[in-house]
Amino acid sequence: MAGRTVLVTGVSRYLGGKVAAALARHPARPRVVGLDVVPPPVPLGEAAFVRADIRSPAVGRLLREERVDTVVHMNVIATPRSAGGRVPMKEINVLGTMQLLAACQKAPGVRRLVVKSTSGVYGAGPADPAMFTESTAASSPPRTGWAKDCLEVEGYVRGFTRRRPDVQVALLRFASIVGPGLETPLSKVFALPAVPTLLGHDGRLQVVHEDDAVEAMVRATIGPPGEHVTGAVNVAGDGVLTTVQAAALAGRPVVGVPERFAGAAARWLTRAGAAELTVEDLRLLGYGRVLDTTRCRTELGFVPARTTRQAFEDFCASHRLRGVRPAVDLVAEELRSAVVDTVASLERASR
Repeated sequence: MAGRTVLVTGVSRYLGGKVAAALARHPARPRVVGLDVVPPPVPLGEAAFVRADIRSPAVGRLLREERVDTVVHMNVIATPRSAGGRVPMKEINVLGTMQLLAACQKAPGVRRLVVKSTSGVYGAGPADPAMFTESTAASSPPRTGWAKDCLEVEGYVRGFTRRRPDVQVALLRFASIVGPGLETPLSKVFALPAVPTLLGHDGRLQVVHEDDAVEAMVRATIGPPGEHVTGAVNVAGDGVLTTVQAAALAGRPVVGVPERFAGAAARWLTRAGAAELTVEDLRLLGYGRVLDTTRCRTELGFVPARTTRQAFEDFCASHRLRGVRPAVDLVAEELRSAVVDTVASLERASR
């Protein structure tokens, strides 16, 4: 990797900044250039920073002038509020990726592309397999939010692969990422006074610690010549937690919402400012999703340092979430009734 130049997008965001800084201090000593529309809130170490929008033609010039050979795309946003709303979020995620890929296609020096994606592209539903491999077709593909954006992003990445077969492309599909410094829809759910899920269901969940997510991105970016992993790779901590078990670790009761009201419940919680949720998030909590990580271990050569439970426990400790409280079942039943009544009222009012 010596003498290589890596461009990292989305470095003003938490994970993007951490990946850029980790690459810059890697023993292989690549030259790292971080790209975003605003300066990063934390130092990038030895990585340089360039202020630009991935939707701008300036990116193409940057790739050529800096002789970039590796692009790490971290600028796919999970929360609408951080992007200024759902419309700007989709523009950045989908249109931004299209523009970045167009610039990479025209840059003959680009030889590797690593894209951060999500296991949300598999969706979540009652007909799902026990474990998703990278080749498993989604039985309930996502129709809204960040997961749908990532599904579109992956489609454009596959198109880029066909147009530039000389470029090695890796897509890392992460389970929900948790950690002390990261805010995601899932982490916000477990910080609520009660955790909403689908009534009568208790999904099996996997998470990955933020430090392991950063290490996986670095591992996918830097590797022995000719031995880089390509294609989609699932990344998740070992083991599973059910939604009820995770809620117990966070000291939260579980509130069951009938599936026909899931969309209304997600919209209500989002409007109330409690959490930015989509129906896909509630389906994940209800039906769960478990990943086969064989490729991650054998081809990427990466095993997360923390299991799903250890990563989630660290998240709970860092956010000062407490263990289960007395009479939690009674509280959960009261909250369940209140939420169901409220959502039913909203559903009737919307007709």
